[in-house]
Amino acid sequence: MPQSIAVFGAGPGLGHAVAHRYAQDGYDIVLVARRQEPLERLAHELRELTDAGVTAHVITADLADTDAIPALADQIRAKVGLLDALYYAPTPEDGFVAAANLTPQRAQAFMPLVFYSMVALVREFLPDMLARGEGAILTAQGASTVHGLPNMSGPGPAQAAQRNYLQSLHTEVAGQGVYVGMLYIGAIIEDSAFHAWLQQAKASGAETRDWGPTVTPAHLADILRDMHKAKAPAEVTYPDSKLPAGAEQVPGPAPDIENAPWRQHHAQGKLRRAVEPRLALQPRESVRFSCPACMIGGLLGSTRRKF
Repeated sequence: MPQSIAVFGAGPGLGHAVAHRYAQDGYDIVLVARRQEPLERLAHELRELTDAGVTAHVITADLADTDAIPALADQIRAKVGLLDALYYAPTPEDGFVAAANLTPQRAQAFMPLVFYSMVALVREFLPDMLARGEGAILTAQGASTVHGLPNMSGPGPAQAAQRNYLQSLHTEVAGQGVYVGMLYIGAIIEDSAFHAWLQQAKASGAETRDWGPTVTPAHLADILRDMHKAKAPAEVTYPDSKLPAGAEQVPGPAPDIENAPWRQHHAQGKLRRAVEPRLALQPRESVRFSCPACMIGGLLGSTRRKF
């Protein structure tokens, strides 16, 4: 029986690339997100592009509904049996907020999608992985998960809670054959909404700052797959093996988000996300941390509304 992976948050970017990468290795793929049409297109791609008899299954679900996770897990088991791996990286619909303006209510709103539902899924699939002595639990998030940045709070605390949980889980299950792998990305992912806006802004002369490196979703998917194959290390940050302290980054005033050009770009394009890079830089400084709503969400997977 082929190995299987469920991709939770299977949007057009990194989730798409992860599905392709595992399909190349003969995995059966379960695609999970909110909207069926994009999932069906991706499933069709996977069936067309692979010659290994790979099957791709589509399940629509709201991953922010933690109470529905047991039923979702039953649907997955009905399609592929026991999972060999799960990749969890859905993107919150809401965007960044300055830490000084973060309310308990807004902080709590991020928790079901980012943290609680992942915990619920681990509880569903981990026992069987431990019983077999093999399996993998994978995620990829933006670098603000690891290092708090000015004016970029909101999803970060929930993602940091997820990271803390996965670090603990790794130490508990690594010796029992189950790999927990975390990829944290501090680069602009190509083909994201922010990347498209940045290219346009540079072409028009409206944006001249150096925003740091870019990376393709396929390259990130290769990194994650290599981590899984080696079952090491538990964490990788891209592009640096160690995140910088951030002392050279200078916080600036929060911009007018509602009228920001990248927000207008989203409203006019195919993606609607809160893309709010809120760092003011000195002339020759570069930033390695693009916003995860675009760097990760636009590429990593789905927004709760659209996908």
